[in-house]
Amino acid sequence: MFTNTSFVGTSDPKNIDHITNTNFGNYGRGTNFKEIFDVLGVSILNSDFHEWKQERIVNQLIFKRKSFKKFSHQSVQKKVENCLLPFLNDVSEAGAQVDLQDVFSRLTFDTTCTLSFGFDPNCLSNKFNELREFAYLKSLPVMEEVAFYRHFIPSYLRKLQKWLNVGQEKKFKVAQEDMDRFLYECMSTYSSRSSEEMDECYFDLVKELTKEGYGRGEMSEKYVRDTGLTLLLAGSATISTTLSWFFWLVSTNPVVQAKIIQEIKENCLTQYENGIASREDDLDKLVYLHGALCEALRLHPPIPFEHMCSVKSDILPSGDHVSQNTMVMYSMHAMGRMEEIWGEDYNEFKPERWISDKGDIIHVPSYKFIAFNTGPRSCLGKDISFVQMKMVAAAILWKFHIQLVEGHPVMPRISVIHRMKHGLKVQVTKRGI
Repeated sequence: MFTNTSFVGTSDPKNIDHITNTNFGNYGRGTNFKEIFDVLGVSILNSDFHEWKQERIVNQLIFKRKSFKKFSHQSVQKKVENCLLPFLNDVSEAGAQVDLQDVFSRLTFDTTCTLSFGFDPNCLSNKFNELREFAYLKSLPVMEEVAFYRHFIPSYLRKLQKWLNVGQEKKFKVAQEDMDRFLYECMSTYSSRSSEEMDECYFDLVKELTKEGYGRGEMSEKYVRDTGLTLLLAGSATISTTLSWFFWLVSTNPVVQAKIIQEIKENCLTQYENGIASREDDLDKLVYLHGALCEALRLHPPIPFEHMCSVKSDILPSGDHVSQNTMVMYSMHAMGRMEEIWGEDYNEFKPERWISDKGDIIHVPSYKFIAFNTGPRSCLGKDISFVQMKMVAAAILWKFHIQLVEGHPVMPRISVIHRMKHGLKVQVTKRGI
C-alpha cells in the first residue's frame, strides 16, 4: 500500500504472446515506465501507440536500406581490423590480463557512434597501454543500474532522493550529465562539419531519422539527443553484453570452441585471411557460430526483463487477471531456462539445439526465444546485430586463444542490462595458425 510498486509477473509464452501480439493494443509503456526511463526522453523506446507507430515506420525504412547495412558492416570491419585485433595482439605480446567486457563496450560504443553521428570517439585504442578512461563510457552502466532499482523503489522515495540529490538518484544525475555533455558535443561536432569533410560512405542514422520525420518540422536538439542515447543503449550495451557472455561460455566449453574454429576454417579462410567475413552471404555459412550466439542469448539475454502497462483490465491465457493501469513484467532470463520450453538439457550450453538435420538454423517463435523481444515491438536491429557479433567472434576466435583468469568471479550485475558485475578478466595468446 502507498508504494506504487505492484505488478503482475509472468514467464508463460502464451501470456507473453497475448501481451505483446494478440492484444497488443491494450498494452503500452505507461507513465511508470516513462518515469523510470525518463533519461530516454521522447525516443521510440518511450513512445506509445500513434507516436510509436510513426517512429517505428521511419526506423524500419532506414534499417532496411542497403546503404545503411553496408555502412554498418564496413564500420565494424574497419574497427575490428584497425583497433580490436591490434589491441588484442598487443595484450598478447605484453602477457597482460584484460577485461574483455570493457573491450567490447569500447568497441561497440565506437561503432555505434560512427553509425549514429559519423564520429568515432576512439574509446578503443589499438594499443593496450594507450587505453584512456572516459566518464561518458561509464555512464551507461550506472544509469542502467539505477533504472533497475527504480522499478522497486516507491515513486515518492525516488522523487525525494532526486529532490535531495542523494542516493541512487544522485548517481543517476552525475552519469546523465556526463553522457549529455558527450552527446551534445557529438551533435555540435557534426553540425560544424562540411560535406567535404565527411566520408563518402558516411551514414548518419540520427540525421536520417530527422530527415524522415513525420511532420515534426525541424527536429529539436533534445529529440536528437534522446535518439542518440537510445541508439547507444540498443546498439552498444546489448551487443557488448552478449559478446561478453558468449566468450565466457565458449571459453568454458572447449569442444564448442573447437567446432566454431573448424567452421571458420572451412567457410571463411579462402577469401579472408583474418577470418573476418563482412558479407552476409559468407557469415550465413557460419551456422554453428550462429547457434552458439543464440545459446548465449538464450541463457544470458542482454535485457533480462521487460514490462508493459495495461490500458484496460484483461484476462491472460493463464487465467490470471490484470487490472487497469497495472504493470505486467515478463522475464526473458527466466524463459531461457525453462524446461517446458527447452527440454531437460535447458541448462546446457548446446549450439546443436539450434541446428536442423539439414544443417539449417531452426526457427523458434520469438515469444519463446525472446532475446530480441516479440510482436510489433520486436528489435529492428536483430539481423545487423547478428552480423556484427559474428564478425567480432570469428575474428577473435581465429586469431587468439581466450583463457579466463583463474579465480575471477563471473556473475551478473543487478541492472536492466545483463552485464557482468566484475567484468570478464582474460589472458590472450596468439593461436598457431
